[in-house]
Amino acid sequence: MTEKKPSLVTRRDFGRLALGASTIIAAPAILTRPVRAQIAPGSRLVVGIWGGAQERITRQFIAEPLMERYGVEIEYVLGGTPERRARAYQERGRPSFDVIYLNIFESRQAVKDGVTQAARDIENSDDLYELAKLGGYGVAFNAVTPVYDATMVDAPMTSWADFWRPDLAGKIAWPTYPGAQGTAALLMAARLNGGDEYNIDPGFKAVAELKPFAAFQGSQAQLYGMFDADQVAASAEFGSFTQKYADTQNPDIMVSKPSEGMPVAMNVACITEGTENQALAEAWVSLHLSEACQRAYAEEIYYGPTIKSLELPPELAAKCVYGEEDVANLIDFDWEHVIAQQGAWSSRFNREIQS
Repeated sequence: MTEKKPSLVTRRDFGRLALGASTIIAAPAILTRPVRAQIAPGSRLVVGIWGGAQERITRQFIAEPLMERYGVEIEYVLGGTPERRARAYQERGRPSFDVIYLNIFESRQAVKDGVTQAARDIENSDDLYELAKLGGYGVAFNAVTPVYDATMVDAPMTSWADFWRPDLAGKIAWPTYPGAQGTAALLMAARLNGGDEYNIDPGFKAVAELKPFAAFQGSQAQLYGMFDADQVAASAEFGSFTQKYADTQNPDIMVSKPSEGMPVAMNVACITEGTENQALAEAWVSLHLSEACQRAYAEEIYYGPTIKSLELPPELAAKCVYGEEDVANLIDFDWEHVIAQQGAWSSRFNREIQS
């Protein structure tokens, strides 16, 4: 990958949130297109995806319509991204998966490595934001952002620079590294101080200035427990999960949309190279890009839609990455370079920040 500055436009697998879905939907238009005659009854599509809400939503809005219309079988392989990514690489060219879900940087690398297919024109893909066409088909935007307890700060956090405010001194739960949250926070610290992913020194220096931390947080559950116990005032976390937590458990918690933008995270549906179910895999992805499925993601887990045409009510839109302005404020880094530096940066983090 050619090194370049990040342009405006990821920690562990996304959280698992419960979903109860009962909406009955009509057969989507995609299922009536003549090209789908290629789908043979009895075909089995193997889909690797996270469990919880994402499994339930895709069962209702994708798997069930496909099974009813074509008499096909859908097999789910549930679990974390590392496991299915490793399996997909082991099976390169002779995949057992037909569709796998990866994060933003893993999806791009998988295309380069010939494990999955680059995006091409399929039903609903012309409605995708350009950022969501990289590495496959982006199905959900998320972002890492400052989150805070409004009762423990002097003013709302509207900037990444607010972490360095006097009223937050000693009250911050900094995210561990490596991991999406810790990576995003370190990269933003570098950008605030004249650096970037190619010049990370300013980031380490700035984060070190925040010591001592109230705590280090290595999971959403850990952070939310600390918020509930009034042990910390702020951290960097996925906005969608934190907004759901705030709405359902702790209304004192606020999710910022900082002026400098937010590092993007994105769930990507990837069709494997060598799949014997190309048409069925494309039909699966097309339904994931449908307004019905994208709306369910937004309503149930506050994942931002990757299609431009979806209209959300203002109250819901405010809780998601939504619309041209929000998408333009997502920061897309050179993830290949960032991952290549993970070992070195992890050693520095342990030595300079967490020690």
